[in-house]
Amino acid sequence: MATPEHNIQEYSVGEISQSVKRTLEGAFDHVRVRGEVSRPNYHGSGHLYFTLKDETAAMDGVCWRGTVGKLGQRLEEGMEVVCTGRISSYPRSSRYQIVVESVELAGEGALLKLLEDRRKKLAGEGLFDPECKQDLPFLPEVIGVVTSPTGAVIRDILHRLSDRFPRHVVVWPVIVQGEGAADQVAAAVQGFNAIAPGGPVPRPDVLIVARGGGSLEDLWAFNEEIVVRAVAASTIPLISAIGHETDTTLIDHASDRRAPTPTAAAEMAVPVRAEIQAQVLDLERRSVAGLDRLIREQALRIEGLGRGLPDPARLLEQAWQDLDERSDRLARAARMLLQTLRQVLDRAVAGIRHPREVMDRAGDRLADFTARLAAASGTRLRSAEAVHAGLDAQRRLSRAVASVVRETEARLVAGAGLLESLSYERVLDRGYAVIRDAAGDPLPRAAATTAGEEIIIQFADDRVGARLASGEKPKPKARRAASPKGNDTQGSLL
Repeated sequence: MATPEHNIQEYSVGEISQSVKRTLEGAFDHVRVRGEVSRPNYHGSGHLYFTLKDETAAMDGVCWRGTVGKLGQRLEEGMEVVCTGRISSYPRSSRYQIVVESVELAGEGALLKLLEDRRKKLAGEGLFDPECKQDLPFLPEVIGVVTSPTGAVIRDILHRLSDRFPRHVVVWPVIVQGEGAADQVAAAVQGFNAIAPGGPVPRPDVLIVARGGGSLEDLWAFNEEIVVRAVAASTIPLISAIGHETDTTLIDHASDRRAPTPTAAAEMAVPVRAEIQAQVLDLERRSVAGLDRLIREQALRIEGLGRGLPDPARLLEQAWQDLDERSDRLARAARMLLQTLRQVLDRAVAGIRHPREVMDRAGDRLADFTARLAAASGTRLRSAEAVHAGLDAQRRLSRAVASVVRETEARLVAGAGLLESLSYERVLDRGYAVIRDAAGDPLPRAAATTAGEEIIIQFADDRVGARLASGEKPKPKARRAASPKGNDTQGSLL
């Protein structure tokens, strides 16, 4: 059967898909689409895939890796946004999509909802707790300012500091609006905290993060998490001064003090020098007045005490009279003491014999004693010579030594026999034994033992160990009368 001929051009699927893609991109090369974000997926490759929907339809959205970092905010589920880009298609799934180049939150209501959700999240982490707030220094030496170097804010801060109390100011220039503003502000706060004390760049004692007024979108950089977390982590006390008094950002909750305006932040940072000088002068005046009053009161008190004191001249008159009287008494006492000592000396001298007389008497007694000693010595010598004249000294000495040796030997033999007869070991040879405790001390009485006690029994040839049986202690037997046999008159030792 022949194939019918048609005048309709035939396309492949790929050709149709590419044609549709070119048509979409040609007709919608730059559009703005508003919708709600659904299922945002930040892929590991760096690309962002999500669905943009409203009440009637949905479409895919894609943002390439090079553009994701420029969005300025992270897309979350339920956010209402306006995406700017071009409409294209993905031929493999025959689905059209928007290739996003930029994203804006749709309306202030969406921003406020996002802001409130972020505030609750950060508050739940404890970043806004009052316990984390630091006290501002009374008079800082160095003030760090994070703001734009070209705006009116820095001029207002410097002018106000100059009027109140000039201080050294270090400015960290940043952009305060638009892409990259949040990163720069967070880096500035972290950079100030990283400055080491005593280095070439002075470390600030207090920080001021300031920006002028603007819309919610203009101040959005100060609502970013990176800035809030950097402010909350700052170890240097920080004052936030963002916008006007009615403007509130998240770093106002995380900072140590919030100022309604940048000028007010400068006023919080330093006191008024004129007021301090006036206060110092007032304290000086009060100190001088108090000291003067104290001196007058002390003078009156001393004057009152002086009126109760006696006249010094009269006190001296009495002291002079007492001194004269005591001087006279001392002189009289000294004369009487000398007279008494002279009398005592005279009596002592009268009882002392003259040395020559004492020596003469001593010489007479010595001569008499010498004569008597010579006579006695001669008589004793003559008597000794008569007694020993007929004796042989060597023979007498030999006999005396032999006699002493015999007597000593006899005493030793008698003592050894007595010691041997009295030894308790001889008693053991006759069948007796000695009972000792575990320490080796003898037990002379049964009352000194306890049931179960370990004892040592010593026989004539050896010692054995034993343990006393429990129960009633054995009663000691009556001592047997001594045997009348033989001449043994010694009793039993046990």
